[in-house]
Amino acid sequence: MKRIKTDVLIIGAGSGGLSVAAGAVQMGADVTLLEGHKMGGDCLNYGCVPSKALIATGKAAHGQTHAAQFGVADAPGEVDYAAAKDHVADVIAQIAPVDSVERFEGLGVRVIEEYGRFVSETEVQAGDTVITARRIVIATGSSPFVPPINGLDQVPYETNETLFELREKPAHLLIVGGGPIGMEMAQAHVRMGCKVTVIEGATALGKDDPELAEIVLQSLRDEGVVIEEGAKVSEVRGKAGAIEVLAEDGRRFKGSHLLMAVGRKANTERLDLERAGIEPLRNGIKVDDGLRTTNRKVYAIGDVAGGLQFTHVAGYHAGVIIRSMLFGLPSKAKTAHIPWATYTDPELSQVGLSEAQAKEQHGDKLEVVRFHYNHNDRAIAERKTKGLIKVMVVKGRPVGASIVGYQAGELINLWALALANNMKMSQIAAMVAPYPTIGEINKRAAGAYFSPRLFESPMVKRVVGLVQRFLP
Repeated sequence: MKRIKTDVLIIGAGSGGLSVAAGAVQMGADVTLLEGHKMGGDCLNYGCVPSKALIATGKAAHGQTHAAQFGVADAPGEVDYAAAKDHVADVIAQIAPVDSVERFEGLGVRVIEEYGRFVSETEVQAGDTVITARRIVIATGSSPFVPPINGLDQVPYETNETLFELREKPAHLLIVGGGPIGMEMAQAHVRMGCKVTVIEGATALGKDDPELAEIVLQSLRDEGVVIEEGAKVSEVRGKAGAIEVLAEDGRRFKGSHLLMAVGRKANTERLDLERAGIEPLRNGIKVDDGLRTTNRKVYAIGDVAGGLQFTHVAGYHAGVIIRSMLFGLPSKAKTAHIPWATYTDPELSQVGLSEAQAKEQHGDKLEVVRFHYNHNDRAIAERKTKGLIKVMVVKGRPVGASIVGYQAGELINLWALALANNMKMSQIAAMVAPYPTIGEINKRAAGAYFSPRLFESPMVKRVVGLVQRFLP
């Protein structure tokens, strides 16, 4: 058994682990990184990257079949499903070198391609090596959660870890789960020529603003996606090419392929957490505000920390703990400024408090300003007028923003910046946006906050009238 001592040991080479490794080693720490599967983790190999690549295929096909509105003849938009998966693989391959073993070894990181498990409070075993570390970071991410549904173990099904390897185009894809993953893949596949049925036990896109989510859901229905809500799955039957999903209320859904997209489970089963005195949660690891576990020498970041499960959150967590680990400075993780987006068409994004949350928290102090895409000149030119922005404002400062529409995932960046820096609406209004851009929507939302104060105020009109009387 080989033994190694290191300053920082990172278990998991996904987004969070790689960010910690790159930052820590370049600041002078001795860093060891463990990865028993694929460098880049879920995001690169099974999540964000391949899903957006497949969405791009669906978008291209949809553009061909809806070109007449721009004066271009509509085309069939036929998709070669296997070639689309080649496109997905090529996108992954282009990004993979940034996350590779070679790159990180080039930075000075010691990379061990093995899974790690705790053997004591400060030691982790990886293959035939035991590593003793001053600080340990658990960044093992999450995997698709597959619920114990009767009959599911007898029927072939896909998850996000297998879907992007599928080469045969589904004739009729059944998707269990109406969250972001389910809805993104539903739209991508219906645009590629598949029949799609989404089976959701509660409400589809239920974590988002219901008014805005309904705009997305109706858009998907208009494209042919069947969305069945309140359909709790009780049983799955059938075989490859002929699958039947039964709901508790008696509804039955038949299709050729099945995708399970009902959530994520934290990857903790290999870690032997009890040997390190680390307390687990139902779906993750217990951490404090600084992302320390119950073992003060061990941190947990990203999906495994039990909070928001987004790639950009893992990257943010990395910055939080680097400050603490390398410099000994107090550092806490916050969530109020963390945005998220669902990459359907139209896109759906959120940062801070939703309208319902803001009303509950701030009551009568809350003002909600709205601006619709159909008043934006660039959106009109692009035929992308479906959508709106809502900004929740308290005492002149935004506390949340919700956007549905074209490039909503891009537009939310400004509001994430505003919340992270406690900015005022006046600072947003002072921004000059180039014309004509979709980004003007953000400025116009700020303008909608000040318009009644300027144009509907008797006091303003009296002051202006008085000034005009005395100006030379």
